[in-house]
Amino acid sequence: MNSAMLKRHFCGRTKVWTLLGVLLAALPVAAATARIYVANRGGTTIDVIDTATNKVVEVIKGIESPEVIRFSPDGSRLYITSRSEDVLDVRDRKSGKTIKKVPISGWANDAGVTNDGKLIVICIRNTGPEAIDAGALDIIDAKTLEKVKSIPVRRGLHDVSLTDDGKFAAAGSPGGQFITVFDLQKMEIAWEVQYDQGVLPVIIESGPDGAGRRIFAQLNRTNGFSVVDFATHKEVARIKNPDEPSGFPPGCEGISHGIGISPDHKTLWSNSRPANAVFVYSLPDLHLLGHVPLPETEVPGKSPRGGGPAWVTFTPDSKTVYVSTCGTKSITAIDVQSMKELTRIPVHEMPDRISTLVLK
Repeated sequence: MNSAMLKRHFCGRTKVWTLLGVLLAALPVAAATARIYVANRGGTTIDVIDTATNKVVEVIKGIESPEVIRFSPDGSRLYITSRSEDVLDVRDRKSGKTIKKVPISGWANDAGVTNDGKLIVICIRNTGPEAIDAGALDIIDAKTLEKVKSIPVRRGLHDVSLTDDGKFAAAGSPGGQFITVFDLQKMEIAWEVQYDQGVLPVIIESGPDGAGRRIFAQLNRTNGFSVVDFATHKEVARIKNPDEPSGFPPGCEGISHGIGISPDHKTLWSNSRPANAVFVYSLPDLHLLGHVPLPETEVPGKSPRGGGPAWVTFTPDSKTVYVSTCGTKSITAIDVQSMKELTRIPVHEMPDRISTLVLK
């Protein structure tokens, strides 16, 4: 139906444009443009992948052993930690210029940003020169770019996750064998969960109101993950991945490493190094949906080894999940609905933590 016919049918310009507005509103909204940032921990680069083409479109150079890249909510700033300096490197994303290097308490691992962009939290793996690590959670004010608090813990922290409402952060300790939950409003420890083995990546499942519901934590001697109830502060289940596939010795440290919740909160993706695969569970019931094989590491004259699955991130529309494998110099893009590999994206040395930036 053309515009003239619409006008005759509705007998008035106002009704025509009202109808056209309704029709346009009914059309699907295009997915937001996104980039995947890859910290190549074995080198000095950060690769940036365009999710529309699954190609590397930028390489940030000159950062020795980068650990993680996080972002301000508007996408204008990069927050980078590395093993080479005890600082938070704050950069303008478009120009690449450093805005400020914020001194932190020691060797940083993971970092997170509250959804309102006001706070940056950093896991400190070691605050001193001793071999036995002593950890902390550093809190940076994103407006002033000053460290406003350092909350000490008994041993070093590895990975951190925040509730959607920004009120709490949970961080795991490999050496201390515990999860510490921090109250970000009071800037103090709220509660802990002690384990019989080291805690590696953690992810918080938040409810519709943004409050914490459950914590999923990978343990360094468990092929699977632990489930912690946020309300009772207790472990309520330990999910074991299937025994098959198997036969892959770990390509990097730990048994299960890399866990993530899709933005639509429908699936949980958990890497397994013995299987050299990522297992997929439905949410909230944690029903196993299947697994996706990941790249192998070729060894001349020997059987292939596992690629060392490391970290997980998603496109904002939950249609694609990306998995880094630290032994293969590649990122695997997987179609979430079909659970099939889409492509492998070559990157630089030892890709580790990966994170998604939504361009606005």
